[in-house]
Formats: sequence, C-alpha cells, structure tokens
Amino acid sequence: MSNDAVPLTDVDTRYRDASLPVDERVEILLGQMTLAEKAGLFFHTMIAMGPGGELSDGDPVFGMASNEEYVVGRQLSHFNLLGIAPTAGEIARWHNRLQELAASTRLGIPVTISTDPRHAFNDNPGASFFAGPFSQWPEPLGLAATHDAALVEDFADIARREYTAVGIRVALHPQVDLATEPRWARQLQTFGEDADLAGELGAAYVRGFQGASFGAGSVSTMTKHFPGGGPQKDGEDPHFDYGREQVYPGGQFELHLKPFEAVFAAGGRQIMPYYGMPVGTEYEEVGFGFNKSVLTGLLRERYDFDGIVCTDWGLITDQAIMGHDFAARAWGVEHLTPAERMIKVLDAGADQFGGEDDPGLLVSLVEDGRISEERLDASARRLLREKFLLGLFENPYVDAGAADAIVGSPEFRAAGEAAQRASIVVLTNESRGAAGAPVLPLAPRVKLYVEGISREAAAACGEVVDAPEDADVAILRIQAPYEERGTMFENFFHAGSLDFPEEVIARVRAVAAAVPTVVDVFLDRPAVLGPIVEAADAVTANWGAADAALLDVLTGAVPARGRLPFDIPSSMAAVEASRPDMPFDTADPLFRFGHGLRL
Repeated sequence: MSNDAVPLTDVDTRYRDASLPVDERVEILLGQMTLAEKAGLFFHTMIAMGPGGELSDGDPVFGMASNEEYVVGRQLSHFNLLGIAPTAGEIARWHNRLQELAASTRLGIPVTISTDPRHAFNDNPGASFFAGPFSQWPEPLGLAATHDAALVEDFADIARREYTAVGIRVALHPQVDLATEPRWARQLQTFGEDADLAGELGAAYVRGFQGASFGAGSVSTMTKHFPGGGPQKDGEDPHFDYGREQVYPGGQFELHLKPFEAVFAAGGRQIMPYYGMPVGTEYEEVGFGFNKSVLTGLLRERYDFDGIVCTDWGLITDQAIMGHDFAARAWGVEHLTPAERMIKVLDAGADQFGGEDDPGLLVSLVEDGRISEERLDASARRLLREKFLLGLFENPYVDAGAADAIVGSPEFRAAGEAAQRASIVVLTNESRGAAGAPVLPLAPRVKLYVEGISREAAAACGEVVDAPEDADVAILRIQAPYEERGTMFENFFHAGSLDFPEEVIARVRAVAAAVPTVVDVFLDRPAVLGPIVEAADAVTANWGAADAALLDVLTGAVPARGRLPFDIPSSMAAVEASRPDMPFDTADPLFRFGHGLRL
C-alpha cells in the first residue's frame, strides 16, 4: 500500500476523528501513506512568505522553492519561516493560505510552522530575527541577566500566545548551550555561562511555551544544541568549516549536558544537535547530527528521550547562501555522498533533516534497499504524533482578523520593555571630579551629549547638545567588537578578538576627557572592557534594550537590577589561555558572573 497512492475516495479518514486515541489515529494515517508522503515528513526546511500574506514564489537568495512546489510537489509539511513581516495579520493570512494548500493534497496533512527566535533585537538569518510586529524583549543572554525564572516563563507564555496567533507551532529554541568559550559567536541566544542558571531558565522557557499541558494551545520547543555547543575550538562556530571542532581540555563534557537534563524534566519535546564534532572524547569524531554514539547512545538510551530529533540546517547538501557557496556542514563525514550522509543521520537516531528539501533522495534510498521503510515508519510516528497532539488536524487555521490585536499588544509590549529594563547591568559608577559624586543616577534635566542613542529619546531626560564640551554628561552606546570575515553570512556571526579597536577606545577617551561619560555596551560576547572602564565614569551592559529602557535605568526612574550572565575577561591573553569547555576559566576576570551594581 505504501508505494502506490490510495485513491482519495478510498482514504480511511478516521485519522481525523478526534475521539480516537492519538496512537490509533497515527497508525490509521501511516498505514495508507505512500513512500513519498512519508519521506516528505522528514524534511524541515526554510520557507518564505509572499508579499501581503500571499503565497511565495520562492527566494533565490536562500535557494527556496515556491510554497506550492514544497507543499504539493514535494509533499513537505514542516517549515521554518524565514524573514520578518510588517504585520502579524500578514503572517496569519499567509499561514492560512499555506494550510489550504496542504488541505488540497491527497491526505490533507497539515503544515507545521517553526521559527528561530523573533522577539528581540538581533537579526541573523542563521540564528534569530528582529521582533518586527512581535513584542520586543532582551535577547536570551539579557533574560539570563535578570536571573529571574518567573520572568523567563512569563516571556515564553507571551511568546506562545503571539506565535499561536499567527500559526507558529514549533520554537527552534531555547538554546541551552553554555557560553564557556568567550569568543564563541552564538552566545547571544544562550542563558550564559552557568550550568545551573541555564538549566533553570531553560526549563522555565519550555514550560511557558508548551503550557501546563501539551496540546492545541502549545508551541512545541526544539531545544538546542545537544549535547552542548559551547566548547568550540578557538571560539569559532561550526556553521563554517574552520569552526567544526568541539574540544574538552577541561574534561567537562558532562557539565554541558546539565541544562538539557533540566529541559527533559520540564517536558521538552524536540532536540536539535549541533554541527560540531567532538574531538578527544569517547564519542565518534563526527558532527553530532551524524553521531550515533551521542544521539542513540546518549540521548535516546541514557536519557530515554523519545521525542523528535531534527538536525541543524544543511548537513546533507552544499548550498549557496547570500551569493556565496558553502559546503554541507558534514563535519567528519565530508567524504560521504549526500545519500550516504542521509543514511548516517537516520542510523544515528535523528528524525528530520533540517534545511534540506529533497525527499526524492530518501525515496530512492528506500527503493534501493539501503534504508528500510520500517526505519522511516519509526520517525514518521513521532512526527505525525506531534501534529495530532498540537491539534493541527482538528483546526489548522488561525483567526487572521485577531492576530494584529494579540501580537504586540500594549500589555505584551509593556512586559517586554520591563524585561529590557530589568536586564541592564550597571558595571561601574565611579566618583570622579571635584564633586566626588557618582555620575549615576543622572540628575534631572541635564545637558546631554549622545552617540548611538536617538536624540529624541535623550530629549525626554534633558537638553541634547551637539558637542561633549557643552554637556553635563555624555552617553555613548557601542557594540562589542568582532572581526570582519569574508562573506556577508559569516559576518552575521560575530567572532574573533574581543579587544576593542583603537579608534573606539580613542573616541571614548576623547569624550570622557571633556565631560563625565556613561558607556553602554551591547555585549553579545564578553568583550575586554578594561580600556572602556578606565576611561568612562560609568559603564553599563545590555543584551537588547531600547534607548528609553536604558535611560529609565540611567536616570533612576527604574532601579538597576541586572547581573552578569557570564564573566568579563581581563584580557585576550586570558581568553586564549582558558579551556573552551570550562566555565569561569579566564584568569583574574575584570567582572565576575552575577556582578551588577544597584543605583
């Protein structure tokens, strides 16, 4: 039955009967699926929206086919939504049109839409998206700076309501990797360096997204990157071949599992392994998505995890991204063909190929006897079960007319802005000059010179002047440093030295020589702040905060309460001498985890 399509009139539609047990519905549906229909379940790829909420004809920048080709032609039904839409209503209308397309197929299997984080300030098509119409919150590192699990659960609950309003039912997050290598480019979406805090906040995040009981109102969480993506050699990221190795000179492989254990206890339903390959451990030296000793031996057997495992994006085939060719992230198995890589991923214990869109290759492997259809059935059951539990067969559509009122509502935006304020960390507040008083909190109606902050926002706190010499206080907002790389896509991943360029330091010194100066740093990585601290009268850190939120803290309108989610190193020499898998391992850090002044 699996190799020849069952005519529509002969389809047993009892799988749509919500009164039957989910496992029975899965078997009724699975038993009448063709091989091609089963294969379509295994591909979780990116998808584009069309303008105004219409279906898309594709996106050549990321090599994406049209919506119709994906859903009808290739029979795919799991998609990661790429890009930002102007309004929630547009996303909802597009989602409903996509579900209508899915309903027109032989079995009408509904689509499951997923997304990378889209509630904060960062915009990296390989990791997260700017908030757009959604309420805007600190990045996960900023949530970690609150050290407040209740706040994180509230965020996740609000994000759940906003996601479900537009039809997003899988969160490709949380990211509970430990930020133990200070140079690593992916820290911004983690909960920092401390395993206990990352586990506590990761579990709260899962509870908020999935709800008190998993069902029609839930968003399924895909926690990443098992078994912990933090210990990157030299801090380079395995999106790229020069960052493919994960190393454990401190012997801390087990520590990096600890946050995942908290997520499992909270009921996390899906897992994404990372690209990296472990070097010098007991595990096979291949990327984790290919790694049977990790996915089966560790995840499936030791942790008894029977949820969905989806690889990270692009393990099977080479891809062009933003005009540049990138090899498949098949670290350790580069010599294998795409077909052989596919076999190895399934043999390892994964259920889905992230970022891949060629089910024909999987069909041919089954037809050639290289993969059994029974192996496909084992994963297909997990994938179908999730769709049933999410209630997608009963009601795949959303109320597009209500989406704009729910997403980014005043209540949700206010909660996000409060979290922004709560996440800001005051690192220093010196008493300098003849008066001997700290610069913070700012006095009312001072004359302000600003850089990197809008004059309009600053004008709410005082008179904005054009030169430091005319000001009572200067406020400078700057970005943590990173090294430019050769392609546009690489430069979305901030990597390399944590030292500020000399011209940035010189500018801070020049302004601070003229007027008491506050420097606020967007710390997507723990920069070497020594020269900034020496020059400035006060230094604060943020991980996504609007100008108004920062000014509320600087003026004392809202108490400063943020605390560092990681150590701040004293020098690049200390970073280079530290062990990538070992938390809090840089010598004599300038500021310790948990540091944060009160005003």
